[in-house]
Amino acid sequence: MPLITVTYATSRQSASLKADIANAVTELTAKILHKDPKVTAVIVKAVDAADWFAGGRSLAEQKLASYWIDTHVSEGTNTKDEKAAYLAAMFARMSDLLGPLHHETYLHVDEVKGDAYGFGGLSQERRYIAGKLEVAAKAA
Repeated sequence: MPLITVTYATSRQSASLKADIANAVTELTAKILHKDPKVTAVIVKAVDAADWFAGGRSLAEQKLASYWIDTHVSEGTNTKDEKAAYLAAMFARMSDLLGPLHHETYLHVDEVKGDAYGFGGLSQERRYIAGKLEVAAKAA
């Protein structure tokens, strides 16, 4: 159930770029972080490369692309190795989509406490407890 925001800048243009980014992010989040793509939400926002500065110069001037990905997941649901693999795989995939990336390109996996995060009006903690009660009821 992650909520993922992707902000990117590139000189590459295509009618499907935002959908391609959303699909790639959803796929890698499912594959590496084991999140259900049916409850993964992705917001994709473009920024003009002339308006994105890294190292004091615009990306347009440097002929580079960049992104900032903010991924919210429930605390404790992923290992350090999974998060490291996610960062590396995302960098490679986004490079394919956006072109050569500036070194100052970021991804943040924000682990949120289960009682402070949820969707559909229920916290992840409540969903966890309900799942445990359901398993116990079936076992009884």
